[in-house]
Amino acid sequence: MILAKPNSFMNESGGPVAALVDYFGVEHERLIVLHDELDLPFGATRVKLGGGDNGHNGLKSIRKSLGSGDWHRVRIGIGRPPGRQDPADFVLRAFGTSERVDLPLLLERSADAVESLLEVGLERTQERFNTSAD
Repeated sequence: MILAKPNSFMNESGGPVAALVDYFGVEHERLIVLHDELDLPFGATRVKLGGGDNGHNGLKSIRKSLGSGDWHRVRIGIGRPPGRQDPADFVLRAFGTSERVDLPLLLERSADAVESLLEVGLERTQERFNTSAD
């Protein structure tokens, strides 16, 4: 297992991810990308294989660099911006006070989802994480 966090901006993470995948000879289906997800409420964790980028520039960059979207995703819910706030401003803002309290649990749950993917595979991980109440 290799754990990596690119030093690039999220929007440019495709190059470093592709370099890592190439260097270690990782099959795309064995790659797990953790990312924030506007379409999930704050605190939710969901797991899937493949899918579109849904406007997420980091995912778009990875898909472009790999030439495929066939990799696992651990989607970490951050919720939608309130009112008419620009989503880009929303994802770049600091977490609120109550979110900072819950953030360690959310990150632990996301790490548990990665471990589950590695230990029991996608289907059983989805049964555990995608159906639980968050």
